[in-house]
Amino acid sequence: MLKSKVLVVDDEDAIRFLLASELEAEAFEVQSAGDGDEAIELIRAKGEQADKFDIILLDIKMPRVDGFEVLRYVKGSVPETKVIMVTAYADVKNAIESLRLGASDFVSKPYDLDDILTSINRALGK
Repeated sequence: MLKSKVLVVDDEDAIRFLLASELEAEAFEVQSAGDGDEAIELIRAKGEQADKFDIILLDIKMPRVDGFEVLRYVKGSVPETKVIMVTAYADVKNAIESLRLGASDFVSKPYDLDDILTSINRALGK
């Protein structure tokens, strides 16, 4: 069975590294980006190949390019890619805006790995 390809986008190194490690241990193929610009570049590069990301775990609050901007880019260029927003600022306004822009789900930090896995599996239809 093919591994699902996941992009983890978070400006906090520790969170990005931990989440990527946990997902690799769960047999996902993981890449990561430290900000929205880097994420868009990776998505753009993959978008021209057959091995696009299946799912993106995307922090909302990041310097320069925030998660909402990245989400708009994803939905405009690779709409089949699922996006789960992950944020420490879990308010109703952010959740509603995320879903309005096309996110599959919304998970608050500190996250529970089981919640993230459930959200990923639901988004991927597993």
